[in-house]
Amino acid sequence: MDLILINGIIATQDKKDSFVEAVAIKDGNIVKVGTTAEMLDFKNEETEVIDLGGKLVLPGFNDSHMHLLNYGNFLKNIDLTGVKSIEEIIQKVKDILWEKNIEKGQWIKGRGWNNDYFQGNNRFPNRYDLDKISTEHPIILTRACGHIAITNSKALELANITKDTKQSIGGEFDIDKNGEPLGIFRENAIELINNIIPEPSVKELKDMLLVAIKKANVNGITSVQTDDFGVISYDNYEKIIKAYEELKKEGKLTLRVYEQCLFQEPNKLERFLGKGYNTGYGDEFFKIGPLKLIADGSLGARTAALTRPYKDAPHTYGILVFNQEELDNLVDIAHSKGMQVAIHAIGDKAMYMAFESIEKALDKNPKKDHRCGIVHCQITDKYLLNKFKELNVIAYIQPIFLDYDWKIAESRVGSELIKTSYNWKTLIDNKVNIACGSDCPVEDLNVMKGIYEAVTRKDLKGEPIDGWMPEQRLTVQEAVHGYTVGGAYTSFEEDIKGTIEEGKLADMVVLSKNIYKIPHDEIKDIKVEMTIFNGQIVYRK
Repeated sequence: MDLILINGIIATQDKKDSFVEAVAIKDGNIVKVGTTAEMLDFKNEETEVIDLGGKLVLPGFNDSHMHLLNYGNFLKNIDLTGVKSIEEIIQKVKDILWEKNIEKGQWIKGRGWNNDYFQGNNRFPNRYDLDKISTEHPIILTRACGHIAITNSKALELANITKDTKQSIGGEFDIDKNGEPLGIFRENAIELINNIIPEPSVKELKDMLLVAIKKANVNGITSVQTDDFGVISYDNYEKIIKAYEELKKEGKLTLRVYEQCLFQEPNKLERFLGKGYNTGYGDEFFKIGPLKLIADGSLGARTAALTRPYKDAPHTYGILVFNQEELDNLVDIAHSKGMQVAIHAIGDKAMYMAFESIEKALDKNPKKDHRCGIVHCQITDKYLLNKFKELNVIAYIQPIFLDYDWKIAESRVGSELIKTSYNWKTLIDNKVNIACGSDCPVEDLNVMKGIYEAVTRKDLKGEPIDGWMPEQRLTVQEAVHGYTVGGAYTSFEEDIKGTIEEGKLADMVVLSKNIYKIPHDEIKDIKVEMTIFNGQIVYRK
């Protein structure tokens, strides 16, 4: 036996929600679970034995929707999380530009600002603000949500964007009263800038991924379902796949990756499928997952597509990236070729369209175990909540979103619609399959914070004191299930991971305290003591 864990509280997450005290591991797999005495019978001179001292062990966490490569990119760029004003953004970027003595002409990239947190004027920054940083370096600073980006005049010049440039389909850039671009790009229009930024090499991609993988392991994450293809360019997904394959061969891929493949155009999707890629292609370390489609924007940026005008901005309904026919076509292409589908839809309008496309595809090519899903699924009404169960569609939810959204959601969509939104407990009670994630780097990938917000419905400051829509709280077990079993189900891998049972992959996390026993408000402060991936300790506090 390679490794034996003894004297623990091991929450197996099996169908009976059993607890055991010990587990034996060999060749990356769980051989046996049971009592300490039973496991010690397997010990030989090669075995490492770890006494857990009563600590809680859970299956390795599975982040069901995030952006691993973009997170690595984020960690290597300027972090603007928590800035309180446009002036602070300007000063912070100027300071880094000076400290690092960045050569003229080099791109300056940052992410994380949120204008709703600005003190005083909470408008979006624009080109003229960023020109105060530099007019000799092209600059792009992306909002925390990832659905709006700001550039300076140098970036506009390099992209050849002028008053004569046509608006993008499924996106837009802001203009002033004279028709001049303001450097504010929304949704698909961001690609006008991203497409001119020099692409990183495979080695640079690997470096980004390694930084992000290490952070994930520190947080007890052993599996991710990640949307990476749009980070560099939609055309160069082969470089990203190669980066993952090389890391796997080098023994550095200490995460199981299920790639959510972003293709927004039919011809590119068909070329991808024509090369033999499809859901399930790969192995237990790196595997192609669903077609990922982005149907609308974000609530914070007011680009999530609603069926009615925004309550606090009546001039807009948000932005639809596709019309119904376009979305139908993409979903049908994927489904007819056996590819799973996961659709980003935050607003209720986008969700109505997503369900219509899925239903049409299922009517045309029935498949009982299709495991299509809606990513985010925030603004819902009773019809949409029922549609999840009717069509057996997975709900990919991000509990950590409550940290920000509870403060702005009702002002965006109104008091009536909010009652049926963020209704995760309702979904679970309706027997809908949910899978929990972070959408990192939009939010923190710390799973403890996610579980805390799911079970308390409070933000990280403990507000509101009684929880936001407290009737929608999850139990600790429901939340843990969403970050383990739920994630394994979405990738058709519940037979090999997601629980601590004999014959399954030895991916586990050891926590500093038993989250089933402590007050819920303390869960956010719990630390990961150890992360075990494929039977190997990849992080130890």
